[in-house]
Amino acid sequence: MNDMTEHSQNFRDFMPVTPTPDGKARAGAPLAADATVADSEAVIDALRTVHDPEIPVNIYELGLIYGMEIDGAGNVAIDMTLTAPACPVAGEMPQWAADAVAAIEGVGEVEVSMVWDPPWSPTRMSDDARMFLDMG
Repeated sequence: MNDMTEHSQNFRDFMPVTPTPDGKARAGAPLAADATVADSEAVIDALRTVHDPEIPVNIYELGLIYGMEIDGAGNVAIDMTLTAPACPVAGEMPQWAADAVAAIEGVGEVEVSMVWDPPWSPTRMSDDARMFLDMG
């Protein structure tokens, strides 16, 4: 084994403990069969209530949400990332997102998965976020 292989590390080696062994944050409970399922705009609004404590912009406008899927039973699957793998709240922010979405009427079980590909960059931010952070 060469020197670089011996010393190379995975992103997870730098991250605080993840919410569960599989790295996914979960919240919520199954909806009643006759419940009205929330729409994507309601889920996005909930994600806009979650902020990185070091950046005064919500995770949705920062471009940290890479994907979101709502199934017919109201269960929500979210793929998100962080601005940096060593983010001090890396182990907590996915749970904050799961809890915020699970609190919406019409949402059942929520699962938030961390993804690192493609890496986050400021180009993912909304125009509003760039203006707020004075980034043009």
